[in-house]
Amino acid sequence: MGTMWKGGQIYTMKAELQTVEAVYTENGVILGTGALAELENKYRGQIDHVEDLRGGVMFPGFVDSHMHLIGHGETFLKLQLGGCRSREEAIERVKAQAEILPEGMWIIGEGWNENEWTDSALPERELLDSVAPRHPVLLRRVCRHAIAVNTAALAAAGVNEYTRVPKGGVLGRDAAGRLNGILKEQAQELVLGVMPGATDEYLAAALEAAIEDCWSKGLTGGHTEDLSYYGSCTRTMNAFHSVIHERHKHFRAHLLVHHLALDEWLREHRGEYIESSLLEFGAMKLFADGALGGRTALLSRPYADDPTTNGVAVHSCDELESLVIKARQHGLAVASHAIGDAAAEKVLKYLEKYPCPEGKRDRLIHGQILRPELVAQMKRLPVITDIQPSFVTSDFPWVMERIGDPQGLLVYAWHTLLAEGIPCAGGSDAPIEKVSPLEGIHAAVTRTKPGQKTVYEEKEKLTMYEAISLYTKGSAFAACHERTHGLIGEGYAADFTVLMQDPFGGNPDILLEDLVQMTVVNGNVVYARK
Repeated sequence: MGTMWKGGQIYTMKAELQTVEAVYTENGVILGTGALAELENKYRGQIDHVEDLRGGVMFPGFVDSHMHLIGHGETFLKLQLGGCRSREEAIERVKAQAEILPEGMWIIGEGWNENEWTDSALPERELLDSVAPRHPVLLRRVCRHAIAVNTAALAAAGVNEYTRVPKGGVLGRDAAGRLNGILKEQAQELVLGVMPGATDEYLAAALEAAIEDCWSKGLTGGHTEDLSYYGSCTRTMNAFHSVIHERHKHFRAHLLVHHLALDEWLREHRGEYIESSLLEFGAMKLFADGALGGRTALLSRPYADDPTTNGVAVHSCDELESLVIKARQHGLAVASHAIGDAAAEKVLKYLEKYPCPEGKRDRLIHGQILRPELVAQMKRLPVITDIQPSFVTSDFPWVMERIGDPQGLLVYAWHTLLAEGIPCAGGSDAPIEKVSPLEGIHAAVTRTKPGQKTVYEEKEKLTMYEAISLYTKGSAFAACHERTHGLIGEGYAADFTVLMQDPFGGNPDILLEDLVQMTVVNGNVVYARK
């Protein structure tokens, strides 16, 4: 027995503007599409439920190709600094938290971005000490490549003026040479390693909050990287199993395996005991560089606004090569964070030297700064690019101050990548950006900040069909599921995102409205607008 879906505009995404009148599903799979009368006749006696779309617009389920699902859920559990418009406002929020938490309890915050502040000054150690002298404070920058901590946090970690700087890390200092509490890249681990560990209940609560929020944004799944951040890969896997399978929070989770979690994951038999159609494991994740905001993305030239640096290589060339070799030894694809062009160059060198196992696909995550010769190499390999369209709205125009003259560089060049035949998938990098795929699609199509008219790199705009494809066909292809997900067709998963208005119908600014009418996973309505 099955369900007939009818009464709206149904885009198959097989071709631009291709629609069908109705869809019939059974047991989480699409069995038929086409004219309503024909499907009713074909499946007469089998239809036990009719889902009227009430004029809604149905697409294959949107999937975020790069996110941190537990991290997104934590945004509902921690001090949020993303909306602050000045350093003083962020400090005031820390002060308020210190006044209500018991002395000695850690104050954890995230989301600060000095590029959105009126003064662009960092929340340094002395300021944090002034409002929370008896609480360890740790505030993660929006990019998660830098943290700000106070003296109590440094003391808890045993970090002082003589602490050796970890390879691939930066310990910030003030004009007098004293530690200023700003730790970047690998140096963050000095303090992150002594933070109180997350409990099982905490992980489950964060996951539930994240999944329910993703449903409300129209997401039926996400490719997520969480296994190395919460003390135990096994505990984190069990949290996913508990929430998705036992608590029936149905969401298609494709988990990347951070190289630091790889050995434990292998000892746990690759998590095979919890795998299902809703929960699976993908490529080995590694980091080649940092982020543009903190000038740690690795460029092939010095930063225009700080010629003393061209970024940070998280691994030496030998280390990077050994990690790729390790992935190949275990039959794994590689998904590498690479924002700067020099980082991409290093990664691509070893992906080409050690080809991806048959049936798997390597990924370059972000690929924000590239060069034409690198794109040619990506096409030759081939390699998928996980892009985050919303980075355009958050990074421009300040990113051009970092880069300077873009001559010879491809900057957030989404159209160029697609035109060159590079497969692209769309994601948010939540919680770094908002998890909404509709806002990502809007950014890809308009290259503008919401409410503003300035268009950033207009030639790199995508069409509406291309942008929606990033979150449907693109995400499916990245996970090697292009034959079962990402389209509305016979044999494909019954995962749907239903909107109240048609994004093909006119002004793309409608995407900035709350348009999600219904989210469907495995044939089950997991979210319905009231």
